[in-house]
Amino acid sequence: MCGIAGQARAGGAPVAAETIARMCAAQVHRGPDQRGIHVADGVGLGIQRLRIIDLEGGDQPVANEDGSVVVVLNGEIYNYAELREELLRGGHTLATEGDTEVIAHLYEEEGVECLHRLQGMFCFALWDSRRRRLFVARDRVGKKPLYYSARGAELSFASELQALLQDPAVPRQVDPEAIDAYLAYGYVPAPGSIFRGVAKLPPAHRLVYEDGALTVERWWRLDYASKLEVGDVEELHERIREALRTAVRRRLVADVPVGAFLSGGIDSSAVVTAMAEQSAEPVKTFSIGFADEAFDELPRARRVAERFGTEHNELVVEPDAIAMLPKLVRHYGEPFGDHSALACFYLAELARGQVTVALNGDGGDESFAGYQRYSSNLLAARLDRLPAGLRRAIAAGASGGEGADPRTLRSRLARFGGRLGAGRERRYLDQVNVFDAAARDALYTSDFAATVAPGSADGALLGPWREASGATLLDQLLEIDASVYLPGDLLAKIDIATMAFSLEARSPLLDHELMELAAAIPPEHKARGTQRKIALRGALRGRLPDEVLDGRKQGFELPVARWLRTDLAPFAREVLLDRCGAERGWAEPAAVEALLDEHVAGAADHGRRLWSLLALELWAQQTLDAAPEPALAVA
Repeated sequence: MCGIAGQARAGGAPVAAETIARMCAAQVHRGPDQRGIHVADGVGLGIQRLRIIDLEGGDQPVANEDGSVVVVLNGEIYNYAELREELLRGGHTLATEGDTEVIAHLYEEEGVECLHRLQGMFCFALWDSRRRRLFVARDRVGKKPLYYSARGAELSFASELQALLQDPAVPRQVDPEAIDAYLAYGYVPAPGSIFRGVAKLPPAHRLVYEDGALTVERWWRLDYASKLEVGDVEELHERIREALRTAVRRRLVADVPVGAFLSGGIDSSAVVTAMAEQSAEPVKTFSIGFADEAFDELPRARRVAERFGTEHNELVVEPDAIAMLPKLVRHYGEPFGDHSALACFYLAELARGQVTVALNGDGGDESFAGYQRYSSNLLAARLDRLPAGLRRAIAAGASGGEGADPRTLRSRLARFGGRLGAGRERRYLDQVNVFDAAARDALYTSDFAATVAPGSADGALLGPWREASGATLLDQLLEIDASVYLPGDLLAKIDIATMAFSLEARSPLLDHELMELAAAIPPEHKARGTQRKIALRGALRGRLPDEVLDGRKQGFELPVARWLRTDLAPFAREVLLDRCGAERGWAEPAAVEALLDEHVAGAADHGRRLWSLLALELWAQQTLDAAPEPALAVA
């Protein structure tokens, strides 16, 4: 796990090693163990390495035998040992025992198609000096990030935005439509970024830059069209268990201590189960809890830890965690509104005290249908058969019925009824939006609204919806979440939080073979009525406590609504109504103040919206208002 950076220039124009070094220094937290830089005509590659495998011999950049192919890698190639043996039998000479060198030699054999042979989480950059080609690729699911800026005869890239900005040629003009997308989703979806002229390489995409010519294309996607024939359900359950065991086994390979995040939910518990089955020593587990029992999963996490005899560690997060916010905002580089990132930072800090690698349960909901919105969408789709007039009447009757707590049955029914009059796509957009289109219109100043094309934010989901391969509504929803929400929110959250503390996070449920199996499971074995994760629960029945398998889904949420009515209310008001924020001209101060007043009074729950606005304003203060920092000094 590392941070990479680099620059390529057309015509062999020189690249300054000092620029590459500054880009590396800005992400030293991703890899404090080693810095490596390769500079040649027209290219510079840099790496900050966190040593996980081949601790002594695996430093980067790594080259092939004659030095014509050079690679830097962020991530892990889990099947590198098998590939290495194959390459050795084919006559290649490998100088290291690590995974990065395998990429260089595999590229010699198969060119850019070598990607299909790699199992793992990765983003790598490869320089082919014979073709004067920069080849950059991101893993199938999007575990490892990459920002880049292409400016005709020059391209720069880095694992994190603040590292990319160490190149003075990278543009820094805020994109209004990125702010609009951020307020819609709580993050800026790929390929966009908060700055015009800066892009994120989407998951499962590769970038090729040859003397000024840039090509970006997709190289893999999940197939939801082909389905398994399920005759014996227990046989399906065993296939899931075996795929999970294999995925976990691949991710236990390390030359450093390994542990696991344990929330007490099904997904992380499933991972710990498979780890305990395959580990000679007790698994080290780490959990975060809250004083508010409605959000606290520590009791269930303890139950799982006791069952498998883990070395369990806990931390209760309190509202004074606000002290972590500036660090959180700084590390994400662009606005990021998922408030559970705060808990992830504390969890990563807790784990890093004992381990260098932590396995987690990310991906289970998107593969096996764990979110409540899947059930509500399936029910709403059935009600679409009702006459339009009746659906409109139900929607009208439900409007205004939502209470101050969105978690109550009354609030959920009100939201469900209010969406019945919308089409499937709009219904889903309204579910996942932080500020829906109407709420954003009410928030913006007229000048700012004029800079945003109507409906521009919708394209992040409507585009993948149109391209979805699944024939059923559930498969379409799963595909959209796996391609947009998962990498844009969840994986970005965990990557930045863990890398801030030089901790490598591995996600067995994001193993692409396990995901391909899940995509092929018929939808009725994933969600039916109010039941969700049907096949996964069945596969784990008897292995996990029933209270974990049958308990209400909690999710990794913080009690921010309560915090923003109590301990954090003065801080939020001070930040959000700051004069500089008002002068930005994005939001009407009166509209922001109304959200604060309604929330504190308990008239409505605007916790998620206020947190998103708070993260945006803190980002603007740190990035746009602060005096320019001096260039990083590098050795």
